[in-house]
Amino acid sequence: MATIGYARVSTDDQHPEAQEERLKNAGCTRIYTDHGASGAKASRPEWDKCLERLEPGDTLVAVRLDRIGRSVRNLLDVADRLEKHGVNLVLLDQGIDTRTPMGRMLFTILGAVAQFERDLIIERTKDGLAATTARGRNGGRPARLNDDHTELVRRWRSEGVSVREIGIRLGRMTPTGKPVSRQTIYRALGMAE
Repeated sequence: MATIGYARVSTDDQHPEAQEERLKNAGCTRIYTDHGASGAKASRPEWDKCLERLEPGDTLVAVRLDRIGRSVRNLLDVADRLEKHGVNLVLLDQGIDTRTPMGRMLFTILGAVAQFERDLIIERTKDGLAATTARGRNGGRPARLNDDHTELVRRWRSEGVSVREIGIRLGRMTPTGKPVSRQTIYRALGMAE
């Protein structure tokens, strides 16, 4: 009967050390950590290894519910799978322990809340993109080349300058000084034509 921990951060630039420290303090003898893995995905490399490792009588510990999943369906599937395999689930921040009836009920309720939160984030993102588009802007990163740059690209290309050289020349004109990618040059040529 082992106590296994699971930690997850959504992006590679986030750090899981705080989660891992809390899991160690909770008595976890083994910790699986996913880096840059969305909780919306049911399958994640370390999560899958963690689930394979669990045996009847083991306890799976995570800091919060959203570390193991975000969709209600996924969370309920996880809870069902753990219960069928005789594995307990403990969530430190929510005080959930599925060894108790209250813990099982809270797990189901919090799963619904996590799904609701995810749906709200998606809705806000769509609303923000629609508002930006209504103001005449596209969402995403600003274009690297302006109309003057596009005209230069077209002129230099018609003079026989290679795409690589065009990228270098344009790079010298930008604050970073880095060459402009081939893809950006080809995109500018497509827009110019």
